[in-house]
Amino acid sequence: MTPRGEDQQAAREARLDELHDKLTTAVDQLVSGEDWKRALAFAANFRSRSFNNTLLIWAQHAAAYERGLVPKPTPSYVAGYKQWQGLGRQVQKGQPGYQIIAPVTGRFASANPQDAESWRRLGKFEKPRPGETVRSKMIGVRPAYVWDASQTAGDDIPEPPRPHLLEGEAPAGLWEGLAAQVKAAGFNLLNVTSASEIYGANGVTDYLAHTVTVRADMDAAARVKTLAHELGHVLMHGPDNQEARQHRGIGEVEAESVALMVGAAHGMDTTSYTIPYVSTWAAQVEGREPAEVVKATGERVRSVALKILDQLDTAQVGNGTPPGLERDTPTRDAPRQPAAVDRAAPARREPVLAEARSL
Repeated sequence: MTPRGEDQQAAREARLDELHDKLTTAVDQLVSGEDWKRALAFAANFRSRSFNNTLLIWAQHAAAYERGLVPKPTPSYVAGYKQWQGLGRQVQKGQPGYQIIAPVTGRFASANPQDAESWRRLGKFEKPRPGETVRSKMIGVRPAYVWDASQTAGDDIPEPPRPHLLEGEAPAGLWEGLAAQVKAAGFNLLNVTSASEIYGANGVTDYLAHTVTVRADMDAAARVKTLAHELGHVLMHGPDNQEARQHRGIGEVEAESVALMVGAAHGMDTTSYTIPYVSTWAAQVEGREPAEVVKATGERVRSVALKILDQLDTAQVGNGTPPGLERDTPTRDAPRQPAAVDRAAPARREPVLAEARSL
């Protein structure tokens, strides 16, 4: 490589490093923002359900959907009548509750807690004697009713920012270039007519079948971004990558970060999809802060992004930073892409071990 080529390579690597740092900062700002906090606080009001109650809710919600009483086939937030009222929402007239099994608890007191035989049950208004320890325990079960959020009306339910599918055309030749790399890695590229054929995802990488599938009912910009994401899975993950297999969040952060860099090198602004997507997955990695998860992936992501870009015969912009991450100093030579629009992201589902999915 000539000295000029080495300088250009070093400059591009520096731009990708800077881009990844900006992504880390953007994720940190998003997950510490008020919208995110409100959504988490709202979710915290819902007690976890037992496995049996989850099945009961699921089956009864499916029946309500078949009767046209709820708009979606799967439940979302489920709570009791008074709990919904406490959250500023009211169960709508005519909506049937879902019957579940609720625990019945009693209060017990003992002057010698270590002696299992010393505990006595307290009456409804009975107070413990001086020096006694009081504990509650389940003494039975009773039927109770809960309602799904879609059966209620009232105050808005706060949600964390969702990824927005891109709209518009893809950069010339980018789909073909990425598709060639997918095939060179030994994977067949497939198209499906809708997300319903791939479990609600935008794309799926199947390591056992050696296929990459992308849904066709998206605009070209969204499809090429998804293909870059799946190529990231092909090159970075799979059966031998234990960290990504142990926690899907890490793999999704890496693949989407690669898609951000590939898109940015072609003047695409993917941030309205990438930042919420990466933030959501990074927040699910236990024991680590989201920004820490993103930062830890930097070197691997940059290396793979450079490998992909080096093999593309496409017109790439001089500055790899998309407009969405550098609003104060807009790129002069980066062609503008149509802005992302607000569309509901597909429901998240757990993957089988042999697959990676872009949601």
